Parts: sequence; C-alpha cells; structure tokens
Amino acid sequence: MALVTFSNPEYKDKTVYAVAGSHTETLLKLAKEHKVPIHHDCQDGECGNCVVRVSSVDSKGRMGYFLTEKEQQVLRQLGKLTQDEIDQLRVDDMPSEWRLACQMIVRDEDILVEY
Repeated sequence: MALVTFSNPEYKDKTVYAVAGSHTETLLKLAKEHKVPIHHDCQDGECGNCVVRVSSVDSKGRMGYFLTEKEQQVLRQLGKLTQDEIDQLRVDDMPSEWRLACQMIVRDEDILVEY
C-alpha cells in the first residue's frame, strides 16, 4: 500500500491509500475515486490538462515509472521538460517530477501530488 497526498492551495490536502503496482491504478483514477478535483479532459495522455508535480515523502527517494512517450511529448509541449532533461532522466535512471495524472501508475512509495 502506498499513501498518496493530493495537495492544492485551493483545497484541503487529502491523503488516500493506493494499491501499489496494480498496473491499472493511475493517479487520475485514484483522484476521481476519492473526489479530488484534478483537471482533465482526454484522460489518454494527449491534452496535458492533468499535469501534476510528484515528489516522494519516503526517505528512500522517488521510484515511479518512467515517462511514457505520450508524456514526454506533452510535457515538452507544455514547457515542463526539455529534451535534454528527458535524456538526463534516462541516464540518471530517475523519474520525472512532472507527470500526467492519467498516465502515471502508482508504485509502492508514499508521494505528494501537487495539482
């Protein structure tokens, strides 16, 4: 189980349990189930409306899945990441802090999701 805390200055923080590694539990699905108002439109990684910033609250550091091809393209278009930053994430074997909530699968780590 992972704890996911959703944070937005306009709303009270909400912490929920997530089944880690289910390969179907995206951040957006989790947010919708718990009535967390993350903006979204397409829900397929095309529009970028569900962009969030993810950070670890575990002492073990960020795990997370790597960016999907869709995420890379959309995050570049939104100006959140450059191609050099994406390439560096691959070299350093690190996940990005910027994610699309509809694409990110929850892992076994406690995270803070700013939306």
